[in-house]
Amino acid sequence: MPERFYVTTPIYYVNDRPHIGHVYTTTVADIVARYERLRGKEVFFLTGTDEHAAKVVDSAEAHDMTAQEWADRNAAQFQKAFEDLGMSHDDFIRTTEDRHKTRVLRYVQAMMESGDVYLGEYEGWYDAGQEEYLPENKAREFEFKSPINGKPLVKKSEKNYFFRLSGYSDGLLAHLDEHPDFLIPPARKNELIGRIEEGLNDVPISRTGADGWGIPMPGDETHTIYVWIDALFNYLTTVDTDDRRAFWPCTMHLLAKDILWFHAAIWPAMLMALGKCPGYEWVGLPGQVCAHSFWIAEGRKMSKSLGNFVDMERIQDYVERFGVDALRYFLAGYGPVGASDRDFAEARFIEAYNKELANVVGNGVNRVATMVGKYCDGTLPEPGDPVPEAEDLRTSVHAAYDRYVPAMDSVRLDQAVEAAVDVFRAMDVFIDRTQPFKRAKDPAEAGTVRTILRECTEAIRIGSTLLSPIMPERMGEVWRRYGFAEPAPGVDSMAAARAWSQVAGGTSVEKGDPLFARYQPPA
Repeated sequence: MPERFYVTTPIYYVNDRPHIGHVYTTTVADIVARYERLRGKEVFFLTGTDEHAAKVVDSAEAHDMTAQEWADRNAAQFQKAFEDLGMSHDDFIRTTEDRHKTRVLRYVQAMMESGDVYLGEYEGWYDAGQEEYLPENKAREFEFKSPINGKPLVKKSEKNYFFRLSGYSDGLLAHLDEHPDFLIPPARKNELIGRIEEGLNDVPISRTGADGWGIPMPGDETHTIYVWIDALFNYLTTVDTDDRRAFWPCTMHLLAKDILWFHAAIWPAMLMALGKCPGYEWVGLPGQVCAHSFWIAEGRKMSKSLGNFVDMERIQDYVERFGVDALRYFLAGYGPVGASDRDFAEARFIEAYNKELANVVGNGVNRVATMVGKYCDGTLPEPGDPVPEAEDLRTSVHAAYDRYVPAMDSVRLDQAVEAAVDVFRAMDVFIDRTQPFKRAKDPAEAGTVRTILRECTEAIRIGSTLLSPIMPERMGEVWRRYGFAEPAPGVDSMAAARAWSQVAGGTSVEKGDPLFARYQPPA
């Protein structure tokens, strides 16, 4: 039985259309999912939409639509965007679906019966844009303005159902201590621990006046389950079926840093509470939470008013000019997967595309195919005479592989991309040192030329395998042109790829068009 791997994105608000933030997180999750499939694991990759927000009702009214119509329209936009960008998710959950709502009711009912959910009264500072309450100390820290959009917080008092978060401080701290890799990047951990140690307050999990939009509290239809609680449960409701339950606990949640608290504190505490309830003893905590940073644009915060917002129209423009895989490459290699924000600047995109994809990867693949065509009649040769420099090539390629795997395992995609491209850089150095294009002029060197090209082909096989989770379409084209076998499901093709001398002689090699045509900006 192959090892299971369950990866999620957050589910995205349907109050607006998708943009670079949604595309980035989903692309990272897609790369992780493809990598784990390459490792031979049985992968379940989930994304979807969060639809029960009060803002959805407001936006729908502003557009003269019902909340469900507005949610349907924007959920379709997300589904289309992810389909157009070739995401490989296994399911797309919508919180308005019955399969989600019925299970949320069961979970909340179980926690009401256990006493972890109770009716009380709450007064606090409410961030309407985020639909969340901020503790007094945090509200004061941000001068009673939203830390996200800067709008004034509203002092509200209302009767709510609460989750007894205060009872899980010790459990959360113990889990963080026992699982040091639970939260990545590591810089987030101290921030989380500090906030937990300040003391946890019980959190409201219901609201009133939702006009029927949302999931009603069990036994009390005057209250609707708070959108964030409803949303967090999606990770569990989707796999709480007989054929999917074995995927729980989730292996990795991928999300942006602004929703870290919900995913690394409130959500694990809710799972601890649910796991104590009869029938839910199987509910454990997620293996890891990966909270990436934000994209900025040309050195400034992205904003529609500033005109530097990367929306789907701009994303589609990049796809049309450079291809989906080039976009994925830039997001992976230059994105904010670590603790720092990153700049989405067109000049950086073009530089990365030309210097790394066109000049190194694409040129290397085409260069070797051209020489196979010219010196070996388009057929991969059998090895010939020994080439001393080959040992240096193998050492460099294996060193790159050995950097790539731990980088991917810890979602350090920028480091993984650098390691994969280093395979092609090492091959370029090898070609420059051995100069097969000069040796081919001497018939006595024919055996040496064959060996050089075989060594280059092995490097291309390994390098294309490393890049395949990041650029599946273009690397699939490399495999087709060179006659490489595609990875088989359930087999650890990543581990197998490291071994040398796997290329079979006698296979036809097709040069084809440039894998990545060099881009010249319009004058």
